Amino acid sequence: MRDIGVDVNQPTGEWDGDENCPFYGTLRLRGQIIEGTIAKVGMQKSIIVKREHIRYMPKFERYEKRTRSYAAHLPTCIGEVNVGDNVRIMECRPLSKTITFCVIETEAGE
Repeated sequence: MRDIGVDVNQPTGEWDGDENCPFYGTLRLRGQIIEGTIAKVGMQKSIIVKREHIRYMPKFERYEKRTRSYAAHLPTCIGEVNVGDNVRIMECRPLSKTITFCVIETEAGE
């Protein structure tokens, strides 16, 4: 197992030879780390992560809730994930047209 440079829990699953794995493969991680909730798990080795944040609107002197979704690569060594689980994703090089993040840690949902 390779050190990815971030303090995360070790993955529990098996590695199946995926080169786009930051722990066993050759994928390098850099940039921002984002925490969010899994919104969709239906693609092969990919998930959709949603993150909500609060934004202040000066005109109305109120706050609004905004949502941003990220497509992220799911390495096989991470293991099983379900909709509603909290995950941490980290920026990497573009793996496809929309995927520029990779899952580095999961927490079971409630």
